[in-house]
Amino acid sequence: MEITSLNLVGTKKLLSDKKASESEVVAAYSKRISEIDSKIESFLFVAENPKSENLAGELGGIPIAHKDVFDTDGMPTTAASKILENYIPPFDATSVAKLKVAGVVNLGKTNTDEFTMGASTETSAFKKTKNPWDLSRVPGGSSGGSAAAVAADLCVFATATDTGGSIRQPASFCGVTGLKPTYGRISRYGVISMASSLDTIGVISKTVTDAAIALEILAGQDSKDATSGSAPVEKYSENLRTDLKGLRIGIPKEYFIEGLDSGVEKIVREGITQLKKLGAEIVEISLPHTEFAVPTYYVVASSEISANMARFDGIRYGPTVANSEVENLVEMYFENRTRGFGDEVKRRIMLGTFALSAGYADKFYKKALQVRTLIKKDFDDAFAKIDLIAAPTAPTTAFKLGEKIDDPVQMYLADIFTAPASLAGVPAISIPAGFSENLPVGLQLIANQWEESKLLAAAQAFQNSTDFHLQKPKI
Repeated sequence: MEITSLNLVGTKKLLSDKKASESEVVAAYSKRISEIDSKIESFLFVAENPKSENLAGELGGIPIAHKDVFDTDGMPTTAASKILENYIPPFDATSVAKLKVAGVVNLGKTNTDEFTMGASTETSAFKKTKNPWDLSRVPGGSSGGSAAAVAADLCVFATATDTGGSIRQPASFCGVTGLKPTYGRISRYGVISMASSLDTIGVISKTVTDAAIALEILAGQDSKDATSGSAPVEKYSENLRTDLKGLRIGIPKEYFIEGLDSGVEKIVREGITQLKKLGAEIVEISLPHTEFAVPTYYVVASSEISANMARFDGIRYGPTVANSEVENLVEMYFENRTRGFGDEVKRRIMLGTFALSAGYADKFYKKALQVRTLIKKDFDDAFAKIDLIAAPTAPTTAFKLGEKIDDPVQMYLADIFTAPASLAGVPAISIPAGFSENLPVGLQLIANQWEESKLLAAAQAFQNSTDFHLQKPKI
């Protein structure tokens, strides 16, 4: 078996059994990146001579990649934007630092939609990542580079972020496992913000077990991030199970609606049948405010984007226009931001600024926050009666490159089944559930806040009884 085809558990065993050294494992991944990534373009930056700083650590010698919004000391962090071109942070994000202590080998930085704004990784200022299953299709977004890299065996696992579906949707499109924990479960310190009340740090991996092991290392309160939670971190990888006896799983009727691709629905329904075979009790539930999730998400997220993007002025870092080109500071800001930001970022800044403007803040932003509360209550009411929710991750399989890039509304609707969990701050995971017309389909499981252990256990039971996660794209 190829070294690069192994998951985290398999790679750890290979190293502990001394059947391969760290340098041999890293060399195998570096070779594969050099041979294959020119077709996929999942990496924005590939490290030279990567190595572990703590081989004795829990993940000593495991090659990973970081989404290019995670600050990495001495390595470019651009958020796939020209306004941060060539920016090199002088410190590590908390999650990067934790993984470094655990002994991982950072192979480089993966592509993303610019400042994570997008659902296809096409808004990146530098590259358009392709889906390893079909190079004419998108990998999803915004964590498309991470999902494509894991699917193509270019790293063992990758860090990622999820604000409205940016881990789960690309995981579904690329046939890999994507975990979005509870908001605040993992520190956001050192991760470039998009929408601060929604941004959630997670991982994209080859298996559920791998995600559980990574979460054990990444989770926990951080004094540098006031939004990080104090809930105890469990040994998630030790609480996995092979059956679902005693669990009640709700199927929300609002997630099986017009617009859901028939091939995707068939695979998801089969996945739900499999959950029943594993012993779960399946019940229909209602999340009545689901239809308002996408507009609510885009008002809340864009408003926070408008505030967060104000710090990027092109003066302290990134390309700056020459003084001779402008007459005053306001003109300099205008030119820097005009040249530095792409169309989607500008669109969301303008949308958010409008939603926060005098006379409109109550009508749009305040109203969106009120609806967000109702969406959260839907989940609270549901979890009072059930343990988990099962639903589609995305309404379609991976669409063609360029198919939706000029239609923002169609692109935004790609988040229709992932945005509600983000607004509620609850954990969710996308796991491979089958194929529709030879393209991967993800099954989404959602749990109550801080119940990652229950979520991962159920996902592992499904994965243990199927082999969809073992299928590999032929690149």
